[in-house]
Amino acid sequence: MKRFVKYFVIALVVLLFAGTFIYLFRRSQPKEEKYSTLEVSRMDIVKSTVVTGKIQPRDEVNIKPQISGIISQLYKESGQTVKKDEIIAKVKVIPDMSQLSSAQSRVRLAEVNLKQAQTNFDREKALFDKSLVSADEYEKVGQALEQAKEEYASARESLEIVRDGVSSANAQGSSTLIRSTISGLILDIPVKVGNSVVQSNTFNDGTTIATVADMDDLIFDGSIDETEVGRLSAGMPVVISVGALQDLRFDAVLEYISPKATENNGANQFEIKASVAIPPDVTIRSGYSANATIVLQRAEDVVSVPEAALQFEGEKTYVFLETADGYERRDVTTGLSDGINIEIREGLSPGDKVRGTLIITKTK
Repeated sequence: MKRFVKYFVIALVVLLFAGTFIYLFRRSQPKEEKYSTLEVSRMDIVKSTVVTGKIQPRDEVNIKPQISGIISQLYKESGQTVKKDEIIAKVKVIPDMSQLSSAQSRVRLAEVNLKQAQTNFDREKALFDKSLVSADEYEKVGQALEQAKEEYASARESLEIVRDGVSSANAQGSSTLIRSTISGLILDIPVKVGNSVVQSNTFNDGTTIATVADMDDLIFDGSIDETEVGRLSAGMPVVISVGALQDLRFDAVLEYISPKATENNGANQFEIKASVAIPPDVTIRSGYSANATIVLQRAEDVVSVPEAALQFEGEKTYVFLETADGYERRDVTTGLSDGINIEIREGLSPGDKVRGTLIITKTK
C-alpha cells in the first residue's frame, strides 16, 4: 500500500512539471495579430449634445380662493378644459363669530334708526300737508329717511357677506365662486368637497383649488453642463424626443439660457428652455421626461475615418495606412469629431484603408 502511494505521488509531480513546461513553452511562442480594416470616406460630421429635461406648459396657474371656507361644490374634474372666468368650485364661508355678532348688531341698530326716521317723516309730512312746516324742514326729514334706508340696506349686505361670503347684490361676482383665471386644461384638482381652504395672505400661500395650464403652448425645460453652455445661443434648432412616445421627434427652438448656474451633485449646470412645436394630433401630458438634441458644430462632406483608427504619440496623431507590403505609419491632422467618426484635414484621402482595432491574437 505504501509503495502504491509513493508511485502515485511521483506520477502527480511529473504531470504537474510537464503541464507547467507545456504552458510556458506555448506562452514563449510568437503570436500573430489581426486587425480590422477601416476605410476613409467623405461624410457629414455633426457634434451634438443631449440634454435631459421634461415637457411642461409655458403658463401653469394655481387657482386659489379669495376667501377662507369649506369646499361645498366642485364643478370640474382633472383633464377637463375650462374657459377664463368659468366656475370651478364653490366655497361655503365659515363666519367669524365676533364679526357675525357685530354685523347683526349693526343691522338691529339700523332697523331702529329706520323706524324712527319713518315715524319722523310721517309726522312731518302730515304737518307739511297742512302748511304748518316749511318745505326746507320737510326735505331735511325726507333726506334723513333716505339715509336711514341706505344704512339699513348696507348693514344687511354686510351681514350677508360675513355670514355667507356673498351678498344678494353682487352674487355674480361672489368670492365664494372660484373661477379660472385663464383658459386651458385642468391638470389637477387637489381638493375634495368638504376640505377646508384658506385664502392667500402674508403668512400663508393659500390653498390651491386647481392647476390650469395652456397645453397648446409647451416648452422643454432642462439643464446643460457649464462645459457646453458657451456654445449655445438663442434661436438654435433643437430636436425633442419623448420617452413615452419613442417613435416621435419634435422640432423646437432654443429660446432661453439661464445667466446663472445651479450646482447639481458638484457640477455647475445652466437651465435652458426651448419652445416645442407639437402636431395637433399628438397628445402630450405635462411632465413627460424628454431629451433635447442640440447641434453644436457641423462639418459637411469632409474626409473622415472612425476614431478607432487613431494612434497618439505625444502631441502627434497618426494612423497605420494599409499598403501592398503591410502597414506604414501616416501622421494626420484631425478636425471635428462626433465621438464615433473624426474629420481628417490632412494625411489621408477618400478610399484609403487604415488599420482598425485588434480583432484576434493567436500563436503561430
